[in-house]
Amino acid sequence: MEEKQVEVQELLEKYDSESRFRTFRNRTMALFVLAAGVGVSLYHLYTAYFGTPVTLKHRSLHVSLILALGFLLFPARKGSDRTRLAWYDGVFALLALSITVYVFTDYLGIVHRGGIPNSWDVFFGGALILLVLELARRVTGWALPVMGLLFILYALFGGRMPGFFGHRGYELTQVINHLFVTTDGVYGTAVGVASTYIFLFILFGAVMNRSGMGQFFNDLALALAGHTRGGPAKVAVIASGFLGSINGAAVANVVTTGAFTIPLMKRTGYSREFAGAVESSASVGGQLLPPIMGAAAFIMAEVLGIQYRVIVVAAILPALLYYLGIMTQVQIRATKKGLDGIPRDQLPRLSAVMRERGHLLIPLIFLVYMLFFSGRTIIFSAFLTILITVGVSMLRATTRMNWKGVVLALDEGARSAVPVAVACAAVGPIVGVAGITGFGLSMAYTIVSFGGTSLLLTLVFTMVTCMILGMGLPSIPAYLITATMAAPALIQLGIEPLVAHLFVFYFAMFANITPPVALAAFAAAGISGGNAVRTGFASMKLSMAGFIVPYLFVYNSALLLRGTTFTEGMVVAVSAVVGVMMLAAAAEGFLFTVMPVAVRVVLFAAALLLISADPLQDAAGVALIAAILFFQWVRARRDRQKTGAAGASAEAS
Repeated sequence: MEEKQVEVQELLEKYDSESRFRTFRNRTMALFVLAAGVGVSLYHLYTAYFGTPVTLKHRSLHVSLILALGFLLFPARKGSDRTRLAWYDGVFALLALSITVYVFTDYLGIVHRGGIPNSWDVFFGGALILLVLELARRVTGWALPVMGLLFILYALFGGRMPGFFGHRGYELTQVINHLFVTTDGVYGTAVGVASTYIFLFILFGAVMNRSGMGQFFNDLALALAGHTRGGPAKVAVIASGFLGSINGAAVANVVTTGAFTIPLMKRTGYSREFAGAVESSASVGGQLLPPIMGAAAFIMAEVLGIQYRVIVVAAILPALLYYLGIMTQVQIRATKKGLDGIPRDQLPRLSAVMRERGHLLIPLIFLVYMLFFSGRTIIFSAFLTILITVGVSMLRATTRMNWKGVVLALDEGARSAVPVAVACAAVGPIVGVAGITGFGLSMAYTIVSFGGTSLLLTLVFTMVTCMILGMGLPSIPAYLITATMAAPALIQLGIEPLVAHLFVFYFAMFANITPPVALAAFAAAGISGGNAVRTGFASMKLSMAGFIVPYLFVYNSALLLRGTTFTEGMVVAVSAVVGVMMLAAAAEGFLFTVMPVAVRVVLFAAALLLISADPLQDAAGVALIAAILFFQWVRARRDRQKTGAAGASAEAS
């Protein structure tokens, strides 16, 4: 068991820079860092119940605490000694804390200066920006800090650029002041959400994990689907989807869940690349799956100024269609290859799983109730759910959290929050500069210009832009950057803001499984031993429904269950479900028997017609699918007869 845990940790550190923590050899230092992590979590729990200080103070304290903890935990280089603290990281941590001390002590002065910074504003603002970008480099890689630096340079020198990307130009002190003392820079919307909703839900995930939720999801998925044809792949889809929605970390989800599911899939008969693709596509999809959506739904609600529940309702059908597409391809692949499930005697019994750990579903049910029916705030709902989770864990010895478990969960929550919070802060320079220079609108104009009068071309260019901008980035900064750069192009064409933001969110997430930089797929290939690039393309094929559905809900928002009656919604849902299943059959080239290429093409087109949510197109799709089903059934029956006749002839001879 210990060897397996070491292997998982090594894979995490290889593919997920967010997991390269220091492990201090000095006991005093280890206890100090543990106390720091617990303290950060307790502060956020305190503010969730009693309320936060004024906006700038709270966000400044949140960022400073995260920066200080981050420099204690993450070394400067991959090969650095991770058993002791480098002296300069101690200096960086103290400097980070000094920034919030300055904000608290001179808060009124900062407010009254109103955009005319003094030398101390420039010093602490410059230090804040550099510390944020440096820690982002350590935690998320080079992509985010390099992009931040490029945008700062654009603010300084973009005034000399010709054309519509040029602007009036800004001095360094103006840029630093804007990014430091306003809520449009480092302390922007992303940090505001990270310091409230996101931190609490990450902490909730840590408490759930400490109580054994991961093991429960694995066992539950095994009991439900392990015995069916291709069962291990279905287990991977179910378990990774649930966990991905809670933790929102695709690569970490791939490694932790995949270490268990990928070997099972390979043992059943799936190829290495397909096994890795199932795990990576299911893990990435968790961020699209309500109710938590990896915390991205909270940021989207804040950016759009709409209720969280509106986003969840809109996102639920596309997310279920995405997972249905994966599940159907898994089933068809298993049928085509004649793969069996796991024998029942090797699987946990559902009754035993529910009896042993089923009570862990109570916090999730309670959370859904609080978010949708209680009328309480999201922050208070998350706070109360964390307390309920600790209490519920006490019901069984196998899940019980003692005081040590609670302390470790608080520490793990703070550690897990560092990468997300730093990424949210590092997005600040990008979003802030895009706002003051008008770069976002210029980018939107460029995308619309390339698309011309064609909405479809504009959507394609937007998709490509989102996947390029999302390469190598965690999900939340990927969404924020694409929402700033790409979503305005769609809104300019008259597309509803929520629809536009969901469109860019989908494709920002799919950067994780799209070569050449497909971090989730590469991590899965590291476990399966398959080719990384082929695993990436197999993931794209499995995620086909996810690549198509966003286009369709742009053309017809009924797929988002907006502006429809219950009956209309049911018709849309049923037709979309059938369409996605046929799409999976076309992708696999198998329906009762192997399909000719021409039939696959027609079935693919018929599936698109059925998903479109247009009544006339639905009717055409149904007619085509019915004809293809009959054609394939006749071919399959004829093939069985030939096989039977050949077998009888061989027996007679």
